[in-house]
Amino acid sequence: MTSRPVTPRAQPAPPAMPVPPAPRGHAHRSPVPVPVAFVMPEATFTRVFDPGDLAALHASEAVRLVADRPLDPDDPCDLPLLADAEVLVTGWGSPVLSADRLDRMPRLRAVVHSAGSVKPVVDTDVWERRIAVASSAAANAVPVAEFTVAVIVLAAKRAFASAAALRSGETPVDVEGSWPVVGMHGVTVGVVGASRVGRAVIERLRDYDVRVLVSDPYLDDDEAALLGVTAVDLGTLAASSDVVTLHAPLLPSTRGLVDRAVIGRMRPGTTLVNTARGAIVDQDALADRLDRGDLAAVLDVTEPERLPPDARLRSTPNTFITPHIAGSLGNELRRLADNAVRETIAFAATGAFTDPIVPDGFAVQA
Repeated sequence: MTSRPVTPRAQPAPPAMPVPPAPRGHAHRSPVPVPVAFVMPEATFTRVFDPGDLAALHASEAVRLVADRPLDPDDPCDLPLLADAEVLVTGWGSPVLSADRLDRMPRLRAVVHSAGSVKPVVDTDVWERRIAVASSAAANAVPVAEFTVAVIVLAAKRAFASAAALRSGETPVDVEGSWPVVGMHGVTVGVVGASRVGRAVIERLRDYDVRVLVSDPYLDDDEAALLGVTAVDLGTLAASSDVVTLHAPLLPSTRGLVDRAVIGRMRPGTTLVNTARGAIVDQDALADRLDRGDLAAVLDVTEPERLPPDARLRSTPNTFITPHIAGSLGNELRRLADNAVRETIAFAATGAFTDPIVPDGFAVQA
């Protein structure tokens, strides 16, 4: 730090220049507790947060909860409380923080999202007003990665196909004779998207004797080497993998990314696992290939999420569909709440999140 020049005694010291206010979200230590409000449906609030979470916030000297219940920015009765809030804790079903809603919260400096993707809540107006944002995406990635690796192991062992054969009355079930590749040893797993979940899957796959390929336009060879994987284009990944698992965000550029050409390049016996978003896959092309009987699919997400009764994927062979259960459920919700409480206290105490979302990365996140 540069020292101030010495002022001659005969001259009065120049008047102090006013210090411009720091942009919202910049690190500081607040001399008074920071007002915090929950904005989410009551059902989300009671599902994710418990009395212990409220107690932890009340126990922090840096935090002042404006209410022990969720508030509604469209309810005139809640507006006086929200006008005081500097930090919002949002979650599944929270309203979009559009310009008109933000105008009702003039002191707002930060948003802590207690779920994964913040895109259903954070509008461009949030970034334009330099409001800091954090989410529980890293916490939500844990159960998705656990689920993904579990179904990869089961799919490689042909557990789903074998169970279906047993249900149909086939006896005995010829597992090895029915598929070109059976078992995890030596297989190639193709990971589409080096996202939080994709990286968590890669980390867990290190415990298995598998080769991992990754297709991601933002992953270069040096970073791939650090991850212990091989970076390839999507077509090469599809043609070289025994299991293809999707972890890319749904963006205009990834809608229909796994199209008829990509599906056509998959080898007989390949399993496609989707725990990302259903619209990433051309489902008609997938159904056509599944009807041939030489491909398998494990789909935790579809488009639409609730498939109509006559949807083709409900009856295609070698297809195992779950109702979007890979993400946090039940006791896994504790991670989301714990993360939201930690980030709220961190911001209130220091003016900064420990794991913020930056505007430049927002466009390519889930």
